[in-house]
Amino acid sequence: MIVPKWLALGTVGALVVLAVLLWRQTPPAHRLALSAPAEAQSTAPASDLPLVAPASDVTPLDREAKRFKRYDKDKDGTIDRDEYLAARRKAFAKLDTNHDGKLSFEEYSVKAIVKFDTADAKHDGRLTPAEFATTAVKRKPRTKAVCPPGAARAEAPAEEPAEAQ
Repeated sequence: MIVPKWLALGTVGALVVLAVLLWRQTPPAHRLALSAPAEAQSTAPASDLPLVAPASDVTPLDREAKRFKRYDKDKDGTIDRDEYLAARRKAFAKLDTNHDGKLSFEEYSVKAIVKFDTADAKHDGRLTPAEFATTAVKRKPRTKAVCPPGAARAEAPAEEPAEAQ
């Protein structure tokens, strides 16, 4: 049986096209080796994938044990009343500037008083709107994390560009 030339060439051509399509759909081996979260393993380009921070090995139980050790000053495995209140006593001692064991209003509000006196540029005991504006809490603006371009791709070898036809 003789097969016409055009039928043989057409079949070979179709097999080559099918092989190329299957080869392009199979992800490269280096992408399979990475252990990324399920939502990150998608067909989206690497630049569109979210960066995922690694999970912390510290459990809430570990954090609580560390906090317990900080309070347990004598390391006897228990926290007594004095150990528990030590941080409050230290804060109180900082505020009690005359060390009489009592907090006056002035001692309690020393930061606010200093802030007022600093803002009162004319030292007249009154704040103008401009002076009052200087007492506003200064918050640092939230900065958005900026990754260098191509940082996610730097770890994996770049794919070879498609040949020009």
